[in-house]
Amino acid sequence: MTDRRRTAPHRRSRTRRITPRAHWLLLCVLVVTLSAALLLQGYTHHMFRITSDNVTGPRGRAEAVPGRVTHGGPVIADAAGAPHTARPKAGTIALTFDDGPNPVWTPRILDVLRRNHVQATFFVVGTEVVDHPELVRRIVSDGHEIGIHTFTHPDLSRLAPWQRSLELRETQLAVAGAAGITTALLRPPYSSENDALNDADWSVLKQAGAAGYVTVLSTQDAEDWQRPGTDRIVANATPHGRAGQILLMHDGGGDRSQTVAALNTLIPRLKARGFRFATVGAAVGMAGPVQPAGLGEHLQGMALVTVLQAGDWVVWLLGVLMFAAGVISVLRAVVMVFAARRHRRLRKGRRGRSWGPPVTERVSVIVPAYNESAGIEAAVRSLVASDHPVEIIVVDDGSTDGTADLVESLRLPGVRVIRQENAGKPAALNTGLAAASCDLVVMVDGDTVFEPDTVRTIVQPFADPRVGAVSGNAKVVNRGGLLGRWQHIEYVVGFNLDRRLFDLAECMPTVPGAVGAFRRRALLALGGVSDVTLAEDTDLTMALCRAGWRVVYEEHAVAWTEAPASLNALWRQRYRWCYGTLQAMWKHRGALIQRGAAGKLGRRGLVYLLLFQVLLPLLAPVVDVFAVYGLVFLDPLRITALWLAFLLLQLGMGLYAFRLDGERPGPLWSLPLQQFVYRQLMYLVVIQSVFTAVSGSRLRWQRMERYGSLRAPAGAEPSGDNRTAAPEQSEPYEAVTHSGPYAAVPGPGPYASQPDPELYPSHPAPWPHEAHPQPWPYVTPPRPAPHDITHEY
Repeated sequence: MTDRRRTAPHRRSRTRRITPRAHWLLLCVLVVTLSAALLLQGYTHHMFRITSDNVTGPRGRAEAVPGRVTHGGPVIADAAGAPHTARPKAGTIALTFDDGPNPVWTPRILDVLRRNHVQATFFVVGTEVVDHPELVRRIVSDGHEIGIHTFTHPDLSRLAPWQRSLELRETQLAVAGAAGITTALLRPPYSSENDALNDADWSVLKQAGAAGYVTVLSTQDAEDWQRPGTDRIVANATPHGRAGQILLMHDGGGDRSQTVAALNTLIPRLKARGFRFATVGAAVGMAGPVQPAGLGEHLQGMALVTVLQAGDWVVWLLGVLMFAAGVISVLRAVVMVFAARRHRRLRKGRRGRSWGPPVTERVSVIVPAYNESAGIEAAVRSLVASDHPVEIIVVDDGSTDGTADLVESLRLPGVRVIRQENAGKPAALNTGLAAASCDLVVMVDGDTVFEPDTVRTIVQPFADPRVGAVSGNAKVVNRGGLLGRWQHIEYVVGFNLDRRLFDLAECMPTVPGAVGAFRRRALLALGGVSDVTLAEDTDLTMALCRAGWRVVYEEHAVAWTEAPASLNALWRQRYRWCYGTLQAMWKHRGALIQRGAAGKLGRRGLVYLLLFQVLLPLLAPVVDVFAVYGLVFLDPLRITALWLAFLLLQLGMGLYAFRLDGERPGPLWSLPLQQFVYRQLMYLVVIQSVFTAVSGSRLRWQRMERYGSLRAPAGAEPSGDNRTAAPEQSEPYEAVTHSGPYAAVPGPGPYASQPDPELYPSHPAPWPHEAHPQPWPYVTPPRPAPHDITHEY
């Protein structure tokens, strides 16, 4: 039988159309900024490290080093032109400290120097200056002298000229930003005395001299970096004779407790021998090596210090978030596996006593269809082959590819075709709902094929009068290629494990459009299927939960659905799903403070969706960027081990989920690739959906591609005893109209309005659905006019 009808024309929507592209620009800017910050942070903190001053290996040729430098004083000026050197005055010792400032040892050394009224020179490392600018200010305020010791403590002779310049410039800016000064003094890391210079070292000194730096080497090494003991340090630091010395010691780079103790002994002892202590500049008679920084340099230095300090905080925060994400992911995996095991045991135990008496009543199957000619025949034939009595209602929503004509040409018994102008899937479902003659309805997409026992299996839970809806088990039929395998894994491991958890927690948020069963009177009480969100199945399921109905999962009710076969189609489908889910979550946020079944949905289901389907995907790109950062700058073995552990956890979950669903585990070999490609794609979908919601844009329906991969099951031809004989015509129905988000759908008899609670005492009174808040970010979105937009199924 074919019914031809036209829905009432809709007023053309004036909803603002915004192509959400600005958020991609913002996201790219954020990712690039974060990557640049991490790159700078990794270079400055992890590319080079403060290590022992012990230099191993051959010294190298020293043919380019001038003899007057090799045999001259430790202070070398104008190395790029006419180099000259200087020595400390006789009886003068210039204490120098490298590798600081250190928050533990530098203050203690400063205390020792203050008690003994001694000034010294501190060759600071730029990264330490950034971390502890207050110590640099204290060094300067105590009358000590500042020199630079590069930014990251590399061996300058092994760096390219541009890297050397960067090391010196960054350190100079850090000092200017921290203390408002500039210095001409430089001590290259791993340097020692003049006669240790080789040609590579001399190239460094020449480049530094051209930049205006005076290189300060040493004449005596306390060797405190070896931590040989206090007495040994004192002996190494004690001069032989009265010649002036530049004494090398350290206030950073490790435990300097022996250095502090040695200074307490050394300074009084040398003073008693008549030695005087001075800064390097004073010891060699240098005029003003340290000068106030200019305003521009000071501001640049402050900016550098601020940026790097912020980078430290960002890296710390990312580490915390990565740890939290890992803990949450592991916890989620454990909870999902536990819930799945518990769910399976309960269902096995229930099989003996079942849901109640077998449900044998006839079922209305509603198939909304828009341009489904590629797969509609297989879908309808599979329904006709059901081993449960059904009436099949195909609602053609203004198809332009002959979908309705194709179904009519099949002349299958029990199949009715209703034609209407294109108004969207919710309108098509409401049309079918109004035409249905049974109290139990099954909704199935036009790209889905049922097993012969699917209808019978999915309606058995309705033996429990508290059950208002049942979710079936949707499986991917087109599994060829990586994309098909990845979606197959997602359906089995992600969706179905989630549904087991939601079923156990009594907070099912979604009965999928591909395979779901409902009590017709429960839907009519809500006003039918709402079209104010793009995820009408999620919106409807949440409304049922808030109305007090139980929504359960029947994993044995199997349906085969056609998944997107291209990245573009997949993106559009998941974008619509995710955006619609966000709309439904916002619309039903009131469930968070309700009691009963609504409270379970709010405090269990909505919180779960928020944590694992919104917040965690939003953090995932940041975590991935930080993981790359860890591979490059931290411990790659540790990061790789963590990733492998996470992959093994996913593989374990996958094997268990595949076992529960009776699937072969072969596709799981592609799981590592899925983590690299598919997972990031899904995260970007969530990011785009959130940005679209925040921006207030209205996402339009889109056409879903069909590929004709569906096949009707063997034996799908109707037989003489098939129980899908044409049902008697129910009372006439009129066009479905919507006065609100869930306006009542006119129907026969007592279903024209919400049932009287006294008629159904076993069901809790539903919450007034009209009081539900409208989906954010818009309050009352107008419905589009026919053909104003293309609706997707």
